[in-house]
Amino acid sequence: MGIHQNAVLTPTGREILVRRVVDEGQRPQSVASDMGVSLSTVRKWVSRYRSEGKPGLLDRSSRPHRSPASTPAALAEQIAVLRRRRRTGGEIAATVGVSKATVFRILSRLGMNRLKSLDPVEPVRRYEHDAPGDMIHIDIKKLGRFTKIGHRITGDRTGQANDRSRGCGPGWEFVHVCIDDASRIAFSQIMPDEKKESAVAFLEAALAYYKGLGVTVSRVMTDNGPCYKSFAFREACARHGLRHVRTKPYTPKTNGKAERFIQTALREWAYAQAYQTSNDRADELPRWLHRYNWHRPHGSLKAQTPISRLGLTGDNVLRLHI
Repeated sequence: MGIHQNAVLTPTGREILVRRVVDEGQRPQSVASDMGVSLSTVRKWVSRYRSEGKPGLLDRSSRPHRSPASTPAALAEQIAVLRRRRRTGGEIAATVGVSKATVFRILSRLGMNRLKSLDPVEPVRRYEHDAPGDMIHIDIKKLGRFTKIGHRITGDRTGQANDRSRGCGPGWEFVHVCIDDASRIAFSQIMPDEKKESAVAFLEAALAYYKGLGVTVSRVMTDNGPCYKSFAFREACARHGLRHVRTKPYTPKTNGKAERFIQTALREWAYAQAYQTSNDRADELPRWLHRYNWHRPHGSLKAQTPISRLGLTGDNVLRLHI
């Protein structure tokens, strides 16, 4: 139960009130004065206690017992039937002879105020490629640069937005991320922008990283950002024999592994501690990535680490683990 911050009586206070009147025999007017409530309030709670006992001291719903002016159930059902036929609120109001406000109030109560709510819920489609390298997901996250501890720690936003809008602030940096679909092994670099040159340079670095782990990449999935639709990125994919797959517009869940990795990185790296500057934050990224790939249990891998899916031998582990 939520108690209003200015509430004089709580259920415990009400019990004290009625005990003073019922058990101790104090005058209701004296109890009202001592507890800072009205005489009618004392009489109300005493009456409820005598008729219902201790449960009568709990809060009750403010909804009236009867609502004579409410919309009849038959009319509400008729509105629901017309809505299932994809009728608009105006059409329904004209058909049943009530105002549009009444129609939309009923539709909101029924959870049918949007036509989209009538569509069947699309089932969650989860997929995972069989082998590491069959598909890598690439995405970009924009982060603000800073020269002092940021507002997420101090709570002080003074001047930050104004400086950036005037072009005299520290600016932005772009975290390019890549995650392997099968193993969840991730790679990330901070680039100065999200243009095609940076996207191609990051792709080259990511492929080199996975190759160092013995993984050959055959597909890459991205969203429809301009850098990924550029001729330069297409040529880079062709040069390495990669099949480039782009997500359907406005469906980020298709690239969900990259989206989820970004959220994890923000929580466990970017906003995990009070960095003095964004350069300090950038210095921490390689260390966090190492922990993510080699030491952090992954929920979708049954608490195993991403690197465990490569099946490395003892010699390879000693060579690659730093």
